[in-house]
Amino acid sequence: MANGKVKVGIIGSGFEADIHAASFQMMPEESEVVAVASPTPGHPEALANKYGIPRVFHDYRQMLKEKDIEMVTINAPNSLHCQMTKDIAQAGKHVVCEKPLAMTLEECDEMIDVCKRQGVILGYAEELFFTPKYVKARQMADQGAFGKVYLVKQSEKHSGPHAPWFWDVDKSGGGVFMDMGCHGVAFAWWFLGRPKIKSVTCQMGTYAHADKTKGEDNSICILEFENGAVGLVEDSWAKPGGMDDCVEIYGTRGVSYADLHMGNAIPTFSEPGYGYAVEKAPSTQGWTYPVFEEHWNYGLPQELHHFARAARGKEELRSTGEDGRQVQEVLLAGYQSAGTGRKVELPFRPTNVKKPIDLWWKPVA
Repeated sequence: MANGKVKVGIIGSGFEADIHAASFQMMPEESEVVAVASPTPGHPEALANKYGIPRVFHDYRQMLKEKDIEMVTINAPNSLHCQMTKDIAQAGKHVVCEKPLAMTLEECDEMIDVCKRQGVILGYAEELFFTPKYVKARQMADQGAFGKVYLVKQSEKHSGPHAPWFWDVDKSGGGVFMDMGCHGVAFAWWFLGRPKIKSVTCQMGTYAHADKTKGEDNSICILEFENGAVGLVEDSWAKPGGMDDCVEIYGTRGVSYADLHMGNAIPTFSEPGYGYAVEKAPSTQGWTYPVFEEHWNYGLPQELHHFARAARGKEELRSTGEDGRQVQEVLLAGYQSAGTGRKVELPFRPTNVKKPIDLWWKPVA
């Protein structure tokens, strides 16, 4: 086992890469970011200056030649995840891949297989497994606080994604269900103890952003589990007025409501607006609810701290490539359901599909 901190390289220099860099600094005991790679001129330099990252690359493959780097996080369009993971694993480095894991189940399987062959971890970056409020709710559920849990709801809604590539379905693979529905699917499944998923039913539409994308900007997904519980996942890029992010837990003997943006928010009214315009909330004018310690509240530093410890064998990996694959199967089934207007039973493995949203446009027989 290596000594000292895990040396980390970050692929990407936008919104998510910034979150990773900040989160690693919030819990520096196990890890240290030593390099960032991004092809966008000036962007990796800016990220490096902001967080004191010593090395900058414009080709991630050059970064992978750095022998001291042990773990690399991927913050890039979904269409690039598979090849990047294979390159990182073949360089002998651990992988942390942002959600969703890939575009297809075939890609997921390739990613899982290469990491196993190379003896490196494949961490699936699902922060809701680490979100403090949600972890507490799961602990209470496991202790019987709610009796038999029969419904788990997760909702994330705002007015649009944080980077332009999300609008391009060739890069993203889909719309809001691909971008954020993966969170709710993973959360409900994890909260219930990862039971077998029996079926998926979805409805999707493009209501506010047809001028920007061919993808859906609102989705509703119902999951039916083998243990009799139901998951309800609601996501939107079409909601004005800022961001909502919450879960609801219903059991035979109790309920719980966890809202990530209430209870640690600062109700604020501003005529001119304030700060930089967060892309998920284009305006900071009028009434808003800015959140303090947002990264911590979402569990992002805790997640990346865990991955660093897992890379050293200090903890068993809690969010795996196999988890990402299960979510990917549901995403594919969801688009098939929305395209056919019918419930889709699992297992579901379509063939000759390049991206999940193709199943919404032209479902398989």
